[in-house]
Amino acid sequence: MMEKVQRFGSAMLAPVLIFAFAGLAVGLSIIALNEDLAGGVAAEGTWWWSFWTVWQSGAWTVFNQMELLFVLGLPIALAKTANARAVLEAGMVYLTFQYFLSSILENFGDKLGVDFSAEAGGTSGLKEIAGIKTLDTGIFGAIIISAIVVWLHNRYFNTKLPDFLGIFQGTQYVYALGFFIMIPVALLTAFIWPSIQTGIASMQGFFISSGVFGVWLYTFMERILIPTGLHHFIYTPFVFGPAVVPDGITKYWVAHLNEYAASTESLKTLFPSGGFALHGNSKVFAPIGIAAAFYTTARPERRKETLTLLVPVCLTAILIGITEPLEFTFLFAAPILFVVHALLAATMSAIMYSFGVVGNMGGGLIDFVFQNWIPLWSNHHTTYIAQILIGVSFTGIYFVLFRFLILKLDLKTPGREADGGDVKLYSKKEYREMQAAKKAGKSSGAGAEASAEPVADDTYSQRARAFLALLGGPENITDVNNCATRLRVSVADAELVSDNDADFKDAGAMGIVRKGRAFQVIVGMDVPQVRDAFEAMVTDSASA
Repeated sequence: MMEKVQRFGSAMLAPVLIFAFAGLAVGLSIIALNEDLAGGVAAEGTWWWSFWTVWQSGAWTVFNQMELLFVLGLPIALAKTANARAVLEAGMVYLTFQYFLSSILENFGDKLGVDFSAEAGGTSGLKEIAGIKTLDTGIFGAIIISAIVVWLHNRYFNTKLPDFLGIFQGTQYVYALGFFIMIPVALLTAFIWPSIQTGIASMQGFFISSGVFGVWLYTFMERILIPTGLHHFIYTPFVFGPAVVPDGITKYWVAHLNEYAASTESLKTLFPSGGFALHGNSKVFAPIGIAAAFYTTARPERRKETLTLLVPVCLTAILIGITEPLEFTFLFAAPILFVVHALLAATMSAIMYSFGVVGNMGGGLIDFVFQNWIPLWSNHHTTYIAQILIGVSFTGIYFVLFRFLILKLDLKTPGREADGGDVKLYSKKEYREMQAAKKAGKSSGAGAEASAEPVADDTYSQRARAFLALLGGPENITDVNNCATRLRVSVADAELVSDNDADFKDAGAMGIVRKGRAFQVIVGMDVPQVRDAFEAMVTDSASA
């Protein structure tokens, strides 16, 4: 069960990552159209105003069609075969569901407690999705419908129908099943969702009233669950869902940026819900302190290697908010540091919130600058100065505390490994031989054959081939998926997988997580390319 939950959580990464660019695009347009920043050229009617108005209309696409984004994004990772067709099926079934639901509300809304004649938006509980006036079920409705379609696709896409019904096989069959299933689903939604909307409104009040402690607990849970991959389920309802504001913090914040920029009231008064999107501060301010602790405690002769390792992962964390490459450099070697990291991250966010810092700060420095600091600096610079001072203070706290624990407990962080092995996150380019596969005495015959083949020149294929051999060979692989930095693999027989974590590190991994027949190979930011090579090898072996 946990394996399925983790797979579902990682699948949400595909649509979530698009928000990084979309938020940047909207933020740029807001800055460009701000006359206080851009001057008279940004006045209505100028060519500058016209250009950025057109830009902004396109930049809002992801936020305005958030439901469709999740409906279409989840099948990419969850469908076991013919992923592109699963995306098509999910899109069509979701729109069919919305048409059913809209028609039900139009005819029976008064009996269900829904005023369908009201304007979409606001407190009406209604929304227009792809031009369809319907109930606002948000991303939860989108995720549920997409999950139903993926289940239908995985179960029935390859079903063989009688020859005279052959035209209805595959995508047509899945859509037909989805069509009939959506009728009762739409009826059920019309009956129960208005009550759920009332509950969500109460929940929003609860979280907002929880104040500093609520922000601390939210941030702690978001960080501490990183190793399990379940952190997606913590931040998604807040950032993209209705946990504290309709449509989520990300959309709400950018929609009101101009309003907040013009106001001299404190941001915390204007948007108290913004405390639940401060978890990015640990991504911006913690890495330098952590890296400095690793560097100063590394063996003198290995500091140059350690620095080479840390610089790119720190930049990745600080600029775009992807922290897993950095966190996984010490998570498995020194888990106590990760617990300390989660506690410090939560405390940093809580203190910032108590000083009035709120906003959309779940990502990295790019989000901070373009969606917060630049647009709002004029009237809210004192808040951001306080944020920076608190953040830099925590950089020092991270350094002092991490360095103390590393030396006191003799933790084997990068540059301090007892075995004298390479300090690295990735395999070296000159890695040409399958040394790791030879060490894996439990590898299957298929895996041994794979390791005997010539290794491709690119580093993705090198690592993919090594991981495949260590995981028992192509015939042992039952499922493949990935999240931001991890290759997630399910195997038929866990006994065929190498039980030596060092083998995986020799093959270019940062570590491995083992949970029964489910394995997570910590690869790094280029895990999509490694996964593609890995799946190709599995497929080629099956068709051979």
